[in-house]
Amino acid sequence: MWATTWLVVLALGLTQGTLRLDPLVDTQQGLIRGLRADDGDYSMFLGIPYARVDEDNPFGKSTPHPKFDDIFEAYDDSAICPQVEEFGNTIVGSLDCLHLNVYVPNKASSRNKLPVLVWIYGGGFTIGFANRYLYGPKFLVQHDVILVTLNYRLGPYGFMCLDTPEVPGNQGLKDQLLGMRWVKENIGYFGGDTNKITLMGESAGAASVEYHLYSNQERLFNQAILQSGSALSPWALVESDPTVPLKIAERLGYQTEDLSEALAFLKGIDTKLVIAATSELDLGFRACVEKQFDDDEGFLTEHPQNVDVPKVRNMPVLSGFNSNEDLVNYAYKTADEYLSVFNNLLKTTFNYDDDFTAMEDIVRHFYIGDEEVSDEVKGSITDFSSDFRFTYPVQRSLKKFLENGAKDIFQYVFSYSGGRNFAKTIENVTGDGASHADEIGYLFDLSYDKATPSEDDQRIIDQMTTLWTNFVKYGNPTPETTELLPLKWIPITNETYNYLDIDKELSLKKRPFHDRLAFWELFYQVNEDKLKSHNGD
Repeated sequence: MWATTWLVVLALGLTQGTLRLDPLVDTQQGLIRGLRADDGDYSMFLGIPYARVDEDNPFGKSTPHPKFDDIFEAYDDSAICPQVEEFGNTIVGSLDCLHLNVYVPNKASSRNKLPVLVWIYGGGFTIGFANRYLYGPKFLVQHDVILVTLNYRLGPYGFMCLDTPEVPGNQGLKDQLLGMRWVKENIGYFGGDTNKITLMGESAGAASVEYHLYSNQERLFNQAILQSGSALSPWALVESDPTVPLKIAERLGYQTEDLSEALAFLKGIDTKLVIAATSELDLGFRACVEKQFDDDEGFLTEHPQNVDVPKVRNMPVLSGFNSNEDLVNYAYKTADEYLSVFNNLLKTTFNYDDDFTAMEDIVRHFYIGDEEVSDEVKGSITDFSSDFRFTYPVQRSLKKFLENGAKDIFQYVFSYSGGRNFAKTIENVTGDGASHADEIGYLFDLSYDKATPSEDDQRIIDQMTTLWTNFVKYGNPTPETTELLPLKWIPITNETYNYLDIDKELSLKKRPFHDRLAFWELFYQVNEDKLKSHNGD
């Protein structure tokens, strides 16, 4: 156990003077040696392989990693799944990427078990990684929680949906499931409380968390944190497409109309070439509603909008979005690039017919009146896209959670604009409020950013990480008021959608963007019969 190991390490350290000894943990998978952190009172176990990809079917499901024969040296978190990574826009990664990282405060032990926070990164199911370059643990673990970050497959390797037993779909979500099973089985050996596990994600990571609530598999967590994403977001689901492997193979010089031949060809091709081909073809990969097969561990076999969410019953949930979600997305676009924005986005969710063109006009008039789509109304176009892709889907999910008996639902809007707003800083965008992913810089230590946070930024870091970890520990982000957190965050009810506005000053408000979201509530009610279910409609 962690406590016994820790005593041995401590004793050896005292007898051997300045010799640095790293923590060793005996798990169900075998012995794992980690590293002492040099920026806080915690230890790091990096790059632990939790699953393996099948070399004969790299687009299919993974399997649990076998036990270690020797001590596993958990020193390297550089593994990344195949993708075009966002920082250098280069093709990177290998299929030996299903690793996770465990960050453990040194006070954790078998007698002092700490709550566990498991992080699932975003990136549109196409990009992302779990290492410290972006998701440094320092800000969170100082609040006495264990943090786990995990990699999962992306793009064609994680989300090819072919309606076949070999590649049914949602392989990346099933990777996550294996990672969470690993946590449930092993985190106790690190001093983690297996009955206090919170699953947390942002964007596609938040949609993933929600898919785990809808899935056919067991519930492996006790609480959920969903940031700027919903299983009901129009970007979160796609229909199965058996022609995808044929298109990729053809792009790489192999023409066939036989699906199994295309897959056999692609499995022998360098992953970087496959990623390059999918990027050039502009193929989108997302979660899908799977066809059920007898010998497959079906994950998501019904569309979330058509079913209840029984797993959320009595579960505390923390959920919200940023105040200007699509700000960065539209910052450098010209009017020509979003001329058909209303039509293009509405078609992702609604079946069009002659009647629906009138509905499109209603949406257009609500947001821009009688104006033409132009740079002059870019702010209103951004509001429309933000509402349709993020804010209203999150509200729809919260309503379903309430209807299915969630315990307490704490809603937030992140509005703060500062020096660590991730997306705005990376893309050099100015503008009011917070864009998509901007909150990440206040929850995680961005290892690439060496600048000392400003006084205001540090206060937001302290407030957010305290709120989030209070929720992890107590199921309540404000169990008591303090100088740092001077107000009580009140959960939503069917009658009152309270939310915490996280800005230079914290404030408790009701119904974010109430006029815009009330419009969408009415719009969805009127057009319910035209909603796509993605089950073949």
